[in-house]
Amino acid sequence: MTDVGAGGAGDELGVHDELGVHEDEPAAPVTAPTPLEVLDLSPEDWRIVAVAAVEMDLPSANPEVVLHEAQDPWRELRIPVGMAEGTAIAYAFKGLETPRPLTHELFTDILDGHDVSVAAVRITVRRGQVFFAEIDTTGPRGRRVLPCRPSDALALALRQRLPTPILVGDWVFTGAPAPARIADTAESGPGGAAPLA
Repeated sequence: MTDVGAGGAGDELGVHDELGVHEDEPAAPVTAPTPLEVLDLSPEDWRIVAVAAVEMDLPSANPEVVLHEAQDPWRELRIPVGMAEGTAIAYAFKGLETPRPLTHELFTDILDGHDVSVAAVRITVRRGQVFFAEIDTTGPRGRRVLPCRPSDALALALRQRLPTPILVGDWVFTGAPAPARIADTAESGPGGAAPLA
């Protein structure tokens, strides 16, 4: 075996043959997988969005969470939420501290305490102004997908210590019917029974 640090012939050429390392060749860039790749989801079906604002437009009695698509065609989605939910999302979005933990802060602490992380949240179905969502979690017992209200999903996503992907089904933007497997899950879960998310 050649001692690569001893100035042998391999060092003069800038090549370490035994290790298969060629110092003159740049290393291939290592790219992290996208959230869609990690979750094994199709980029044609799921779009990454970011919370852009929580707005209250009078005379509406309820705030709306404004989501902006993170890639072309840069669409916007507005989800109406209840006043308390809108306040919780606005506090999380702005990173504001509260004197005592809000419900979503407490739930985040409980998940952390049990080594459960929120891998993603998804807005899955839209029926008029009623939206359905689900939370994708991973923990010691594996991966679980739980149906929920979009307001809870968004508040939890914004309270996580690491950025949590927020995904919207393309059909939610376009108004097309959701795929049957998605629509069936939304029907069986608690998310969206009330008119507000």
